Amino acid sequence: MARLTALAGGIAVALALTALPVAAHEHPSGITDLVTPAVVRVEAVSHVEITLLDHIGELKHVERSYDIPFGQGTGTVVNPDGTIVGLRRFAVNDNDVAVYAANKIFAEHHKVKIPADYDKHKLSDDRLNRHLQACYPPKSDTATCIIKVTTEITAFPNVSPASTEGFKVKCIKAGPDPDSPAVLVPVTPVAGGVGMPTAPLADKVPEQEGSPTSIAGFLGRPGPNVQHTVEIAHLSKGGGQGATGRPFADPEKKVDEPVKLGGLADKGLVGAPVIGDKEGHVIGLLVGGGKEGKMIGIREITGILTQAKVVPRRGAIDTAFEAALTRYHTNYYTEAAPGFQRVLELYPGNVVAAGLLKTSLAKRGGPEDQGTKRAAAEPAGSMPLWPFIVAAAILFLAAGGGAYFLWRRRTPDESTGPPQQPLAAGPPLDLDDGANQTVVVRRSQSFQAVPQQQQVMTAPDPGVKYCTSCGMRLGPAHRFCGYCGHPIET
Repeated sequence: MARLTALAGGIAVALALTALPVAAHEHPSGITDLVTPAVVRVEAVSHVEITLLDHIGELKHVERSYDIPFGQGTGTVVNPDGTIVGLRRFAVNDNDVAVYAANKIFAEHHKVKIPADYDKHKLSDDRLNRHLQACYPPKSDTATCIIKVTTEITAFPNVSPASTEGFKVKCIKAGPDPDSPAVLVPVTPVAGGVGMPTAPLADKVPEQEGSPTSIAGFLGRPGPNVQHTVEIAHLSKGGGQGATGRPFADPEKKVDEPVKLGGLADKGLVGAPVIGDKEGHVIGLLVGGGKEGKMIGIREITGILTQAKVVPRRGAIDTAFEAALTRYHTNYYTEAAPGFQRVLELYPGNVVAAGLLKTSLAKRGGPEDQGTKRAAAEPAGSMPLWPFIVAAAILFLAAGGGAYFLWRRRTPDESTGPPQQPLAAGPPLDLDDGANQTVVVRRSQSFQAVPQQQQVMTAPDPGVKYCTSCGMRLGPAHRFCGYCGHPIET
């Protein structure tokens, strides 16, 4: 009975919930909104400190320091602690910046013409040339220069107001080529709070030729005048996957997508996440440049993360944001607004959430708001009546069925029930056919019946008498009952 009642209650609750609006988990528009809060600008600089030991004239120690930008692009946060997936090209400087520093300090101190590049040069003056060659790496015992090179990588998040300082990151794992993926982690671990927004990673790359995608990134450092850029692209055939990259191609042949995306890569979109149109998850990263923009797939991304022993995961900000985003893209603006407000409480600078909140507040209660339409169609605080009617019918049937089964359990079955024990030894009683069965209750020995009347119980033999108090048989000469002592009235 209890199981039936619980089952009926669960069905009733389920039916009642079907009357409430259920938001879809698909995002029919704004497919990049899941990723763009996690997009960051990455800028890498080689910092060189060089000391020139000038032995030509008066002995001098000339000290200089140079900051040499060598990489810039777009990264994607994949963990609330700020772990970023980017490219090796803006994490590791493959150029010999020590040579650059040697050329520069010689040109400045000795007033000679030496290009400020990464090539080793020769001077016409033998003595200066000898000192210049001794300044170039590798370092030796007769070196005329002492050089220290460090790399400084800064990530600028997509926040408002814009962060002028960003946060420092370091490369913990990178592939062998400039367009290989790299893993960057904050130099100072995030302490407390809920961390940063993250981007969801896909399981695989769509195989279908012409699959639509979007590419989101920064063409400059985020600020009031530099917002994230979103470009549409289409995947070409499956050939060329892996480290060599998968090309893009417009199925309608209207746009030369490799050239378009290669130019955007040179402007700072390189490393930007490629977002699948089906679920809005990251399926790859933009690589290349010039006239050829390609994509390395999610397999390479997850592979480098595994090597770095980093597990991509999403956080509390993402959960709140996706819930609000679902309501927003299904036009429930009244319900979406508090969700975006919650996101901004968790991560105050979220540019995407702030923009969607502004739109939600502007459309709240308007003709497009599905929540307003539903409220207008139904009285405030009311619900459809049919779920309650169905639930009541189910409960009634369940109660009736339970009562029937309970009755069946309590009704003895003559064919299968246990045999009844005889009540007492003696001659069988002659019962009428219509006599009812009687339940015999045994009384304890301590129970004493209290007679309501004192009268002599007379047996068929008129010479035998019994005590009117306890019923004990009396002898002819007894004046008092031998059992209870009650006087006998003769």
